[in-house]
Amino acid sequence: MDYASATPIHPLVSLVMNKFTKENFANSGAIHDFGLKAKKILEANRKMIGELLDAYTNEIIFTSGATESNNLAILGVVGKLAESKLLLVPHIVTTNIEHASVLEVCKYLERNKKAEITYVEVERNGIVDARNIRKALKPNTVLVSVMYANNEIGTMQPIREIAKEIRHYNKKYPHPTSPYCRGRRKEGIIFHTDATQAVNYLPINVKKLGVDLLSFNGAKIYGPKGIGVLYVKRNTPIQNIIFGGGQEFALRPGTENVANVVGLLEALKITEKNKTKETKRLTRLRDYFFKKLMQTFTDNNIIINGDLKNRLPNNINIAIPKVPSDLLVIELDAKGILASAKSACKAGDSKSSHVIRAINKNIKDTDGSLRFSLGRGTVRKDIDQTIKTLSEILNKLKKWYN
Repeated sequence: MDYASATPIHPLVSLVMNKFTKENFANSGAIHDFGLKAKKILEANRKMIGELLDAYTNEIIFTSGATESNNLAILGVVGKLAESKLLLVPHIVTTNIEHASVLEVCKYLERNKKAEITYVEVERNGIVDARNIRKALKPNTVLVSVMYANNEIGTMQPIREIAKEIRHYNKKYPHPTSPYCRGRRKEGIIFHTDATQAVNYLPINVKKLGVDLLSFNGAKIYGPKGIGVLYVKRNTPIQNIIFGGGQEFALRPGTENVANVVGLLEALKITEKNKTKETKRLTRLRDYFFKKLMQTFTDNNIIINGDLKNRLPNNINIAIPKVPSDLLVIELDAKGILASAKSACKAGDSKSSHVIRAINKNIKDTDGSLRFSLGRGTVRKDIDQTIKTLSEILNKLKKWYN
């Protein structure tokens, strides 16, 4: 029940990775025969991943994961535009429910007076209104970063509509000037989306989405951990944020992890092949889960977090008043059911989830929230067992919420 934190590696992914590592060990930057062979495999895989995203080969940058991809997207754009000396204070627009790898970067830039940040609030259902993104745009806005689907409550954001609003703004103000600028900028506003949770279930054609930057990783799509992608549209102003060699078009130095790239491509191919069928199957299971929750917990004041329909097919997130989240997770774990209270990146934080606080202003730190996330191995009897076990736990812990 915690596929959103990490997915098991698909057997075919393990197979192709093991085959590669047995036959290839060389550094893809070496110019001898073994190195050139590794480089050829790396670029062939880059090309095929690009094709799956409808992107050019040189628009695919490999990183260590989505966190690094998000950092590179934001810091790389702000850093590159700062070189022009035109912008005194660059402006970034994001939402208040982004992943920590976006929010913490924004807070760093804000704290160090390197950028001005607008955190657009989502609606009560956990979805941002594209018109509110448009209202937040200013002459010194350089970047908009909105996640494709939320990692905690699964709500799907209107990426195409936001892209449309940005295009209209860029067309209306092609060379913005303001008190924040020393001159006229030639770059329009750049649009980044963190698609980490979305790749399994939603379309990832970057041209149709209308994005300039897109992040995802292998850990969420039944591929290897430690590998991520940042799609960078051609001519997008961006610079490296770590230093070393000239790998990854000089944007991400370091020896490329070709074995993980091979595994990532295989995982992505399997995901794309089964996406429609698996999305329908999990949607039925998710709706069954919600139905069982409503039938079973009629007097426990359980709240469903996020929109019921415009959410990922594998996501169920609930709030339970007066019962601490970590206690619920531990009690479930003791019964053999793995769930989470919030993003795994924020596990151990005593505060309630920033995502839940964003959609429920009355939430307290003592109010628990639980995220159940389904996957390829989930069947109906798993849901029945989860509901039964949760009911037993809440009956045992009545003293917490009575």
